[in-house]
Amino acid sequence: MKAVHLQIPADADYIDLVRNCLLGVATKLGFSYEDIEDMKVAVSEACSNAVLHGVTGDTAGDGVIDVAFESDAEGLAIRVVNYGVPFAHSDARKSASGIQGNHPSELRVGGLGIYLMEALMDEVQMNSDEQRTEVRLMKYRG
Repeated sequence: MKAVHLQIPADADYIDLVRNCLLGVATKLGFSYEDIEDMKVAVSEACSNAVLHGVTGDTAGDGVIDVAFESDAEGLAIRVVNYGVPFAHSDARKSASGIQGNHPSELRVGGLGIYLMEALMDEVQMNSDEQRTEVRLMKYRG
């Protein structure tokens, strides 16, 4: 398995670097324009969540997000890791849904990012412990 690793500050201003790196890696691997655009949206959501929920101020490694792009014959796996408080991903997944409602006041807060990641990627896995949260996004070739 070939891998490209990137570490960015846990700051929204750096998410575009992750998207640009993804563009380069996925293009080199021969993914279609549509698949690359889907992956860019999904990785942006994962990184945005890492920025929002991954900084506590009292954890080693705090303030950074580690991203890995791992390719093999099956496809491309993208891992986004933050070092904040544990994330209750199973609870968030239960509330994840598409945009519903006829008026903005009817929209719920939260869950849309998980819904988007799951809609755009072939696999989404989330794991948390007291030290870190990892989101793994998988896009298969063809």
